[in-house]
Amino acid sequence: MRELTTDDGVRLAYRDSGGDGVPLVMLHGWSQTQEMFRHQADGPALGRRVITVDLRGHGRSEKPRHGYRVARLARDVLGLVDHLGLDGFDALGWSMGASVWWSFIDQYGTGRIRRFVVVDQPAAVAAVPWATEADRRASGAVFDVAGLLDLCAALAGPDGAKAREDFVRSMFGGDTDPELLAFVTGQIRATPAYAGVPLLFDHCAQDWRDVLPRIDVPTLVLGCEGSHVDPASQAFIAERIPGAELHVFPASVASSHFPFLQNPGAFNAVVDTFLS
Repeated sequence: MRELTTDDGVRLAYRDSGGDGVPLVMLHGWSQTQEMFRHQADGPALGRRVITVDLRGHGRSEKPRHGYRVARLARDVLGLVDHLGLDGFDALGWSMGASVWWSFIDQYGTGRIRRFVVVDQPAAVAAVPWATEADRRASGAVFDVAGLLDLCAALAGPDGAKAREDFVRSMFGGDTDPELLAFVTGQIRATPAYAGVPLLFDHCAQDWRDVLPRIDVPTLVLGCEGSHVDPASQAFIAERIPGAELHVFPASVASSHFPFLQNPGAFNAVVDTFLS
């Protein structure tokens, strides 16, 4: 585990497998950690250099009382790639990690990104009141604004731990491996409510649909049957990004929001083929 300090003084923990070739920078989702990529972060697993990081407020990184916005996380990632001197890299974002990359692209462009992988993230998580039903389906909205407010209130409340665990459980379809569920649930405990709640609100309030047509690098969009994210929303994203490819894991392969954990062999094979 290594550390860097952001331009606003926050220590971030990251791993770098080392090696030659184009590195792959992988970003985890809300209230999770870089341990999500334990089956990919070992360089030989994907046959390439892999870099992972605990975003601020998560995992082993520092948990300050400021900066819990997707735009700030994108600036932290810019600091990471600058710190490592990466003039070119491949980018993979899962869940909120995809939103961080969309913010990165929106602010800093795609000049340093060779290929981009989006994993199971809606273009807009919360449906605004003026959205049509068609817009809501296309964006992949998981809930409406009232539902977002209720969730944030529950997460910040006295039963926040149970609310977090229930939220994570909803991301699995069908029978769930108890050990896998316990692992994922354990990771969310590293993010305190004062960090996780405002970040979740900011994350879910974003709408990235206008960014999608401006992504001009080869892109792979991955969905998963059984996830709480409707695969149709991933098809929408792939249609909006010029030339993007779409791959949806059937429930027989992976039936959750966590295909890289549930079936790392299948996940790694699809990602490796795209990046090669």
